[in-house]
Amino acid sequence: MTKQEYDAMLIERHGQEIFDRLKNAHIGIAGLGGLGSNIAMMLARSGIGHLTLADFDSVEPSNLNRQHYMVSHLGMPKTEAIKDLILQANPFIRLDTHLVRITEENAPEIFGSCDLVCEAFDRPEAKAELINSLLENCPGLTLISGSGMAGYGNSNAIRTEKAMKYLYICGDQVSEIGPNNSLMAPRVQICAAHQANLVLQLLLENTEI
Repeated sequence: MTKQEYDAMLIERHGQEIFDRLKNAHIGIAGLGGLGSNIAMMLARSGIGHLTLADFDSVEPSNLNRQHYMVSHLGMPKTEAIKDLILQANPFIRLDTHLVRITEENAPEIFGSCDLVCEAFDRPEAKAELINSLLENCPGLTLISGSGMAGYGNSNAIRTEKAMKYLYICGDQVSEIGPNNSLMAPRVQICAAHQANLVLQLLLENTEI
């Protein structure tokens, strides 16, 4: 398939205006685990033109129950593994990958040029560090964070809420990982879909929710 054919397929599906808005968008994803790997695939399939992806980790066997990786990716850096998968679905997307641990110091440089950023870390401390850094150093940049998606409970408890100007939270904001409440593919992917869908809504409606 050529780039012209691929673009024509998306234009037929979405219409020219939506195609153009998505193609011209630049989205950042911080963390490429259960949330981030699935968000990345959803946005790439939707026609987002430019993704900036950052993670310091490699694919491990324990990731396969919920993350968008295959056995063939074991041992690979997640940045390279997700790049391989994305390019199979959308070979014409622009990808910037950063094999690095995100800190409050490097976050603005990596994500400062993005239109929107999805936070997809596991640790609450890392989430808070990223959010605080970008809100402080990148005025006007909107963040979409994930919080509370463990277990197999009520799917409808996963929701999208506006926490403050430029910050949205997706998840139930309650469920934590525990001995009888591990991370499982369906609920994690529901939360990832909330984040990805909000990206599209904010880009296409050009308004706050």
